[in-house]
Amino acid sequence: MTIEWRYRIEPDYGVLSVAGHLGPEAAHRFSGAVGWVLARGTGPVIVDLGELRGWSTEGQLAIIAAARRLAEGGRALELAAIPPDGSLVPDSTCPAIPVHCDLATALAVHAERATDSTEGDEPHEWRTGGWPD
Repeated sequence: MTIEWRYRIEPDYGVLSVAGHLGPEAAHRFSGAVGWVLARGTGPVIVDLGELRGWSTEGQLAIIAAARRLAEGGRALELAAIPPDGSLVPDSTCPAIPVHCDLATALAVHAERATDSTEGDEPHEWRTGGWPD
């Protein structure tokens, strides 16, 4: 089982949405999505897990690795709507990972921080071929 993903760039942040099950087989694909994110956009990245059916320990470790990788690139990772079947417990070497109860809450936080200098910028979006419409 694998995942599908969609990445959308907003003026001050990006949203990486993930659907499916983030398990051992999908961790590599998630890492590839994070590479795509690093090559595009700026600012923090909200990882929307609202369409995720579950995650394994390997999937959680992939999230932690993504937080480290994004931090190395000067970007922060935030989570929205983590699966109910587990919690993310990074070690002390991991950058802080804010967790929002859902995507709407995460977006509201960023709307409060939005800068006027980016008004009018058009969002861009990329997705895997199997992303649900």
